[in-house]
Amino acid sequence: MQFTDEGIVLSAQPHGENHAVVNIFTPSAGRVAALVHGGQGKTRQPVIQPGNTVSATWKGRTEDSLGHFSLELVEPRAATLMQDSLALTGLTAATSLLSLCLPERQSLPQLYDATKVLFELMEDSDVWPVIMVKWELGLLSAVGYGLILDRCVASGATLEDGADLTFVSPRSGGAVTYEAGMPYKDRLLPLPPFLIARGEPQVGDMLAGFALTGHFLEERILFPADRQLPDARQRLLTRLQQKYRG
Repeated sequence: MQFTDEGIVLSAQPHGENHAVVNIFTPSAGRVAALVHGGQGKTRQPVIQPGNTVSATWKGRTEDSLGHFSLELVEPRAATLMQDSLALTGLTAATSLLSLCLPERQSLPQLYDATKVLFELMEDSDVWPVIMVKWELGLLSAVGYGLILDRCVASGATLEDGADLTFVSPRSGGAVTYEAGMPYKDRLLPLPPFLIARGEPQVGDMLAGFALTGHFLEERILFPADRQLPDARQRLLTRLQQKYRG
């Protein structure tokens, strides 16, 4: 069996003395892991850097077997961002999240397209951190844990009706209006207005957005699988706080 598709390299782990097991996110087959022969060699190492776009041909005896990849480099994104440490950290955080959160062999073409857009914007440091918050919301939705941010889970009031959605319930993942949430505000998460298309994002909103998505990534995907948010994501948040707050 075999298939050929474009893909984004998510991770590469040494296998034996010379080879590597590489995880790739493809639009048609989802996250796929396979052996890359000579993956630890000087020729293959630049190709399998996380964040790179590749043309991948997978071959295996059965659909469920590990199989092996033949890879051709399409976009050396890791090398392109090498001089921008913040963007490189963001790239690593995003690929690490995909490695941890995506199920195997589940086609998620919309998330794949959104990931490409995020990576293409990473040369603009004033834009991509806000886009990454929205991308993390999209990741949650793609794997079945989307948040309900268009109506209040307590009163039923909707965004279309002008509801003042201000908080998010950390349990249900649903928005809560200011009036309904104020008595319980210490137990709720803030809802950054830019996530419901209200106003331009401020620095505090962006960081609150990462706190919101991080909570649900942990509670709904990672903790049940005995995993944690990747270290690269925490490094990213630290770098963003240093950049914008001094």
